[in-house]
Amino acid sequence: MTHPTTASRPVQAVVLAGGQGSRLRPYTDDRPKPMVEIPGTGTPIIGHQLVWLAEEGVTDVVISCGHLAEVLQDWLKSADLPVRVTTVVETEPLGRGGGLKYAAAHLPHPDRPWYATNGDIWTRFSLRDMADFHTERDAVATLALARPRIPWGAVKTDGFGHITDFIEAPPSTFEINAGVYVFSPEFAGLLPERGDHERTTFPRLARERRLAGFPIPQGAYWRAIDTAKDLTEAAKELAALGR
Repeated sequence: MTHPTTASRPVQAVVLAGGQGSRLRPYTDDRPKPMVEIPGTGTPIIGHQLVWLAEEGVTDVVISCGHLAEVLQDWLKSADLPVRVTTVVETEPLGRGGGLKYAAAHLPHPDRPWYATNGDIWTRFSLRDMADFHTERDAVATLALARPRIPWGAVKTDGFGHITDFIEAPPSTFEINAGVYVFSPEFAGLLPERGDHERTTFPRLARERRLAGFPIPQGAYWRAIDTAKDLTEAAKELAALGR
């Protein structure tokens, strides 16, 4: 098992911000999904992510843009950013894996590890701990894992088919890919030129036992902002947390 050092923690990251955000309409009619603001926070999702990455030791971020890229680029020009930001725009659709590879080619330190995050994730946990976990397992890629709350009420039954309890929005029994990653330098070379790495690169690494899963610590906030309902739920949750 490899022991982590401060040098093995990434100082660079890719943010994937190119999606259409069609399920978030009308909010995404005039802006890309990462530019949507959770009511009450005073900042778009991408702004929150850049602050979080900076707090975790990141100095350079490559943002992969697509849908309404110029809106995001204009905001970046006017904002007081806590990191150095480069934007890249795919000239043709490359798929999730190809897009990640294209963005990674613009990282300032190709021989060093890097973080990546989907542009619609609002979360706060220690990326440094995740990077150490990645190093300890000698992984090529590590996925953050979340247990989202199921949007329905659940029921408990006994062995005789009697309902014994109702549970409002319980956490899922399955862990899911939380859309936050740590990648070793060689990972970019394993990505497809075009296509989806979640169907090619990740399964291959899993078979080789080189893919790790880091459970987001209990009590840490995590939500993917995918629909208008997610936006209102996140606003309520963050207000209750005082954030």
